[in-house]
Amino acid sequence: MASSKSSLAALTLGAIGVVYGDIGTSVLYAIKEIFGSGHVPFTHANVYGVLSIVFWTLTLIVSLKYVALVLRADNAGEGGLVAMLALASQAVKHKPELRRVLLVIGIFGTSLFYGDGVITPAISVLSAVEGLEVISPAFKRYVVPITLLVLFALFAVQKRGTGGIGRFFGPITLVWFVSIAALGVSHIVGHPEILGAISPHHALRFIWEQPGTTFIILGAVVLCVTGGEALYADLGHFGKRPIRLAWFSIVMPCLTLNYFGQGALLLESPEAVENPFFRMAPDWLLVPLVGLATMATVIASQALITGAFSVTKQVMQLGYLPRLNVRHTSVRDTGQIYLPLVNWSLFVAIVLAVVMFRSSSNLAAAYGIAVTLDMLITTVLTFFVLRYGWKYPLWLSLLPTGFFFVIDFAFFSSNLLKLLDGGWFPLMIGGVVFILMMTWKQGRQLMASKQQAEAMDLNSLLDAMFVSPPLRVAGTAVFLTAETGTVPNAMLHNLKHNKVLHEQNLFVTVRHHEVPWIGLDKRLAIEALGRDCWQVVIHYGFKNDPDVPRDLATLRGRGCDLEPMTTSYFLSRDVVVPTLHQGMAPWREKLFVQMHHNAGAAAEFLNLPSNAVIELGSKIEI
Repeated sequence: MASSKSSLAALTLGAIGVVYGDIGTSVLYAIKEIFGSGHVPFTHANVYGVLSIVFWTLTLIVSLKYVALVLRADNAGEGGLVAMLALASQAVKHKPELRRVLLVIGIFGTSLFYGDGVITPAISVLSAVEGLEVISPAFKRYVVPITLLVLFALFAVQKRGTGGIGRFFGPITLVWFVSIAALGVSHIVGHPEILGAISPHHALRFIWEQPGTTFIILGAVVLCVTGGEALYADLGHFGKRPIRLAWFSIVMPCLTLNYFGQGALLLESPEAVENPFFRMAPDWLLVPLVGLATMATVIASQALITGAFSVTKQVMQLGYLPRLNVRHTSVRDTGQIYLPLVNWSLFVAIVLAVVMFRSSSNLAAAYGIAVTLDMLITTVLTFFVLRYGWKYPLWLSLLPTGFFFVIDFAFFSSNLLKLLDGGWFPLMIGGVVFILMMTWKQGRQLMASKQQAEAMDLNSLLDAMFVSPPLRVAGTAVFLTAETGTVPNAMLHNLKHNKVLHEQNLFVTVRHHEVPWIGLDKRLAIEALGRDCWQVVIHYGFKNDPDVPRDLATLRGRGCDLEPMTTSYFLSRDVVVPTLHQGMAPWREKLFVQMHHNAGAAAEFLNLPSNAVIELGSKIEI
């Protein structure tokens, strides 16, 4: 029992650091942007109304939607938009047209994650460093350079993994939450009546009296729920109970106290609206508070970067991206990975965001569209999980998802007003990623169809070949092929040029499925083809780490024993050329040719040894 409580406490502390780092730093800029926009007349009634809207936004979107409802939609214990997409697509697999639509919607939502991944670290770190301006206006010129330096250091250490610094995330973030709560309380004691803003009637009165203003400021109010999707995305790392416990016991109370403390400060000193968070602190506390805020925003950014690595790997295994170079940074935790291309692409995009927008207020204009559209997509996918996956009645499926759809759509519609002021930036990034993903998926499907139409039957070739068999050489040949029962090009090249066949031959197909994990007991399917030849299918979920040699080693005792020193791996790579036949648009064909996978990266992704032989296959038209 003591061990169980200790484990729960450790997971809860970890959830505070990883899951809630982003939403925890929203106090730096949310209230500032709501009142700083100039749309809300500064009156006591409006301060109460805005605080009430913020509190009930946290309650409805985070507490009810994500914590109470969406966390229940786990895919074998895993969460996140990719897991939800897999869950929803499996639920409607008997409706192929609907399934295709949901896949496109889900992949578009996943693409928007990268747009959010650019804006969030930029606005978080920039808003923390802007605290220097409160200390002295002379520091203003140094805000952008210091921000870029902090971000560069953050991205530069990614290759070392998060294991060393990860253990400090929870304690530092806990100190952050306690600190912001203490700041809030220090001002609430002077105006305890501000706690009355918890009553929803203040929000309802504000909405009733100022519907137009309410609609406009929703684009800034959404800043208070930045990182809400992380609740679901990190489900597999911490579990439902620690995430819920962390939210209700620490995170939400501390956020509420700080927001209400900022409201109390504004009632007393309206001029503090320029930066109400840092204005809450006494002068002697400003420097350590800026330092703590910077650490908190770096931790929030780290969690998002790690999420980008994880999402990219999952999308790769679902077949929507090429096999990028994936490096494991821990020998114990397979979830700790580093993707150099993703890391530095994110960094370049974030630098562009910081240099282009130059302040957290300007970045706030860019933030919102991508994240609210993701929230909307999550709600839509949740409906199909409830209706077709869990078989709930239509009315019961529509009741919660319809309610949250209206709320999400209101926030999304409000954020569309910021489209020309910067909202286009994350949408552009998400759109580019979406085009890349769909081009890769469609290109591979066209190639697979062409290859299947022209492929030779493996059994027929083996029967014909052993009428007058080639020379057999010692060792085992492992031929990786996209489809079972077809002859891999690498084998034909080996026969043509070397005129030999190994003693043992394995024709291996790797298949990825729309489930997070596939256990070792279901990993391999083997079929004997005779003459020491076998057809092997290896199954992986999108959270499994592909390791072909490791999994083939489990064949020992099943009639096929592999010796690592005498086993050669053959991986075919096709040369792609454009075609005039119906397929993709010419510019997408050229894009696909440029994206066509690097065979070395594919070999590394599958954990093939250095003796893997890369064979160039025949030209394929798309």
